[in-house]
Amino acid sequence: MDEKRDFLQVRTQKVNELKENGINPYANDFKALHTSQLVTELFKDKEKEEIEACEDIFSIAGRVMSVRSFGKAAFLHIRDRKGLIQAYIQKNKVGTESYEIFKRVDIGDFIGIKGRVFLTKSDELTILADSFSFLTKTLRPLPEKWHGLQDIETRYRQRYLDLISNQDVKKKFLARAQIITLLRDFLLNRDFVEVETPMMHPIPGGAAAEPFITHHNSLNTDLYLRIAPELYLKRLLVGGIERVFEINRNFRNEGISTQHNPEFTMVEFYQAYATYEDLMHMTEEMFCYICNELHGTLKIMYQEQELDFSSPWQKLTLKEAAAKYANIDISDFDDLEKTREHAKKLGIEITGHEPLGKIVTEIFEEAAEKELIQPTFVTHYPVEVSPLARANEQFPSVTDRFELFIAGREIANAFSELNDPADQRNRFMKQAETKEKIDGEPFQIDEDFLTALEHGMPPAAGEGIGIDRLVMLLTDSPSIRDVILFPLFRSERPKN
Repeated sequence: MDEKRDFLQVRTQKVNELKENGINPYANDFKALHTSQLVTELFKDKEKEEIEACEDIFSIAGRVMSVRSFGKAAFLHIRDRKGLIQAYIQKNKVGTESYEIFKRVDIGDFIGIKGRVFLTKSDELTILADSFSFLTKTLRPLPEKWHGLQDIETRYRQRYLDLISNQDVKKKFLARAQIITLLRDFLLNRDFVEVETPMMHPIPGGAAAEPFITHHNSLNTDLYLRIAPELYLKRLLVGGIERVFEINRNFRNEGISTQHNPEFTMVEFYQAYATYEDLMHMTEEMFCYICNELHGTLKIMYQEQELDFSSPWQKLTLKEAAAKYANIDISDFDDLEKTREHAKKLGIEITGHEPLGKIVTEIFEEAAEKELIQPTFVTHYPVEVSPLARANEQFPSVTDRFELFIAGREIANAFSELNDPADQRNRFMKQAETKEKIDGEPFQIDEDFLTALEHGMPPAAGEGIGIDRLVMLLTDSPSIRDVILFPLFRSERPKN
């Protein structure tokens, strides 16, 4: 701690000295007209003579990552948004006064340089500085050069240091941005309209999860950070926006793990005159498009397992998957008592109030989910766990719904939408009754949504995809915290 305090005092003194000499240590008058990548690309295939014959002046700005001083000259590496480039500064080139100011530059500072390019004896492309500008003086040290930032919690809490220290981390978040752009372009090219719906809801809905509660003082009413945008996006179907999507945050007041963060990003999209089977085809096409654009192949490695996104993907009903991986005769799922006994043997807690379909689903979650490594559509979820999905016309105890599993985790959830207002009200009533019996808590029915359905919602299908989990897969990241820039933590580190 004393070492850090001493470092801060030394750097602060340098700031004061610069100011006393009329130098602004936080200037904002330098124009970075070029990037390290642009300069490198311009000269990568050129011979030394051609490079050194070029009289173009390049203007680069960035953070100083290394300095090798030789008294009257110095080599330094500057990192900008596109990469790293070497610069060379000489006292007799920039002048004595300017070089004396340069001698106050430390690793971590931001500077700007202007100059021509040349090749060093080791053939490294380098900018020979005609001038340099002090842009920002840093007061605290960067992570140690060779070992980087190692402490996991520090990396997550101080992501800016992680980005400076670990270029692979920066590449991961640039990949995240690219994935979201590809996903958005995929939908826009299919005539979907991007919208924004409320983050604060008067009634929590759209998914079964614990909400965060806040209070609006002027209205004197409690509001809920949204669990999902589903019911608002369906209102837009009623209003005539037949293909609609939203990429935004959801909030669930639940546990934190390698797969869960209380604040997470999803895309939800709805298409009129489509079924869940249409969305299965579309999802395969979407994932293959994104994977191929990002990696140039449909086969990628995730945590030492090869994932193959090539079509066609495996399809199983929920009962088939549960029976297969729990080693249960599928006909037992038609008997409530037998199903309860199977659940108890798997260590699933049973209160006696759970309907048959919910217990079968819990057996699937316990025994099958983790086994679904290659992309797999699991279909025909029970009505009891799918309150907003259309019932299958041939087997009304299940719904026209799928969830997509990859690498043992759920990535997407979709179904043909329920648009019968009477059926929807009945489902909500049963959901309320079950919640009160199991949790002892009341369930609020969204009457405005039911009123919207009474105005007529076209037949449609909708889907939600967890963007954080998708990015995890496509960047080979073991934890959701690796793909969220600022994951949630306690405000202070836990004390030993």
